[in-house]
Amino acid sequence: MTSKVTYIGNLRAESTHIKSNNSFITDAPLDNNGKGEAFSPTDTVATGFASCMLTVMGIKARDMDVDMSGTTAEVTKTMASEPRRISKIEIVIHFPFETNVKTRKILEHTAKTCPVHYSLHPEIEKDIRFNWQ
Repeated sequence: MTSKVTYIGNLRAESTHIKSNNSFITDAPLDNNGKGEAFSPTDTVATGFASCMLTVMGIKARDMDVDMSGTTAEVTKTMASEPRRISKIEIVIHFPFETNVKTRKILEHTAKTCPVHYSLHPEIEKDIRFNWQ
C-alpha cells in the first residue's frame, strides 16, 4: 500500500504516506463548493507533475555533477467542465544558475519525460517553460 486517504468531513480529506507517515490535507476548491483552504485534489495532480519534473532533473543533474538547489517551478492549473477535469497545466521552471547549452537540453528533455508527464491524459494541455538565469 502506498497511502491511505481518509475523508474527515466538510469536503476535506487527509492523505497519509504509509512508509513515512507524512500527511497532507486536501479541500474542495472555491469553484466547486469548497473553502479552498488547502490544495484541492486536482491541485495535487498539477503540483505533483512539477515535483516529478524537478525530481528527475535533480537525479540527472546529480549524475552530471550539477547542483540544482534553489530551482523552482511555478504551477498554474486550468479546469474545464462537462466533464469537470484538468484541461491545462502550465509550469515555469526557474533555474538559479547558468550552465551550457548541452546541459540545458539534457535537463529539459529529462523534465519532459518524467513519469507523471507520461501518466497524464494526452488531452491535458501541457505548457512547460524553462527560464535559465
